[in-house]
Amino acid sequence: MQDTADTEEMLEVEIWRGAEDGALRTYRVPRQASQTVLDVVTWVQRNAEPALAYRFACRVGMCGSCAMQVNGKPRWTCRTHVAKVAESGKLRIEPLANLPKIKDLATDMAPFFEKWQDARGRHEPTRTRHEPMAPVSPESPARTAADAGIECINCAVCYAACDVVSWDESYLGPAALNRAWTLANDERDADSSSVLRAVSESGGCHSCHSHGSCVEHCPVGINPTAGIAGLKRMTLAALMRGEL
Repeated sequence: MQDTADTEEMLEVEIWRGAEDGALRTYRVPRQASQTVLDVVTWVQRNAEPALAYRFACRVGMCGSCAMQVNGKPRWTCRTHVAKVAESGKLRIEPLANLPKIKDLATDMAPFFEKWQDARGRHEPTRTRHEPMAPVSPESPARTAADAGIECINCAVCYAACDVVSWDESYLGPAALNRAWTLANDERDADSSSVLRAVSESGGCHSCHSHGSCVEHCPVGINPTAGIAGLKRMTLAALMRGEL
């Protein structure tokens, strides 16, 4: 760590170093105007710890790859201003919760995306690329329901915030179930019944306790809890019809 002038205002920053058996290490970082948490991590990597591992790409709140735990809460660090989360001058930065730690602030995203697949989160088209696109009215109830959850970019913030994921490894999680909700309401999907079967099994939508942590932390304002509640209704109706 580099020494700085005593007159300069400093942040006391704890950063997770290592993998699962790692620990927090403390760094002193100069405080600056309009400083984001990602700026802090970048300063540490450039000035104090060149081997620090972390992910980022766009730096403007579009890609979601810079998501980390900041003072115990999952956030996009490029959008999180130090002034809003570190009034006391202290920061604790850790990798996203509920995911295996690879090194430092980088997590293994494979379990997150595997659950996306387990929820049948892939579109099965009703038409081939050689046919005209299927028309969908933007005012239809199904299109409106799908639109409510379609802006998810797989940042895994909701997954890290989810209380059920933390104690039930089989739970698909809010992002995968939100994706299933959009497909179950997509009039162009050829096999929405497979979506309902996938999410009605153990670890599916009925495991959600509706705590709402995913809604509270979603950086793009999606409400996965509402979509999951919709899946509960749809799967129950399908069961009553003898389709599950």
